[in-house]
Amino acid sequence: MQETADIVDLATRLLVVDDDPGIRELTAEFLTSHGYLVDVAADGAAMREAMAIRDYALIVLDVMMPGEDGLSILRSLDRDTSPPVIILSVIGEEVDKIVGLEMGADDYLAKPANPRELLARIRSVLRRNQLGERRAPAPARAWWRFAGWRLDPVGRELIDPDDVVINLSDGEFRLLLALVENPRRVLNRDQLLDLSRGVNTEHFDRAIDVQISRLRRKLERSGADDLIRTVRNEGYMFVADVARR
Repeated sequence: MQETADIVDLATRLLVVDDDPGIRELTAEFLTSHGYLVDVAADGAAMREAMAIRDYALIVLDVMMPGEDGLSILRSLDRDTSPPVIILSVIGEEVDKIVGLEMGADDYLAKPANPRELLARIRSVLRRNQLGERRAPAPARAWWRFAGWRLDPVGRELIDPDDVVINLSDGEFRLLLALVENPRRVLNRDQLLDLSRGVNTEHFDRAIDVQISRLRRKLERSGADDLIRTVRNEGYMFVADVARR
């Protein structure tokens, strides 16, 4: 089974971005030994130069780098067109993980990372990304509509019933989109993480609670029912009727 996975990986090119040459080269060597094509970059400038020359299936990005740190680099990427990103950081606090995920990271791993765990995370993110690419694209500019609200999945725009644009972070947008795509269905935290972030780990449960709280505040309207219902011991449900047009 391992041999088959490695054969599949042979056409997959990764980019490892880390200012530590030892970690950078060891990570690249390990991933290369498992069948990937791997390039390395020491900072954001080198990363962008590499991306201008080649297409990458995934970026492994260190957070704690001098000058432009990994979160700043992540923020500068166009998340609609750039490859998925796995963040590595010596900072293991939950709030830092949440910040990275809100900025669009597809997964987050504390350093020093077990190489085999990193390999498993890479394969998991790539599988999800490949499944997403095989889905038929949604019609351009088709809006999700619910309770007078409009959500544009292409333009990433949320408009309230009074035609006011509501600002959403990347994390809030992804979570709201996951909810409206699954109306009147109870989704647990793991499902919401998988649908909105592509993160396959139990360690980020509170990230969903934080985002749900923020979304509720932005969706609040005087006299209106709460659009997101908490289902005790199970998860959350988007209770509005949803249409796509």
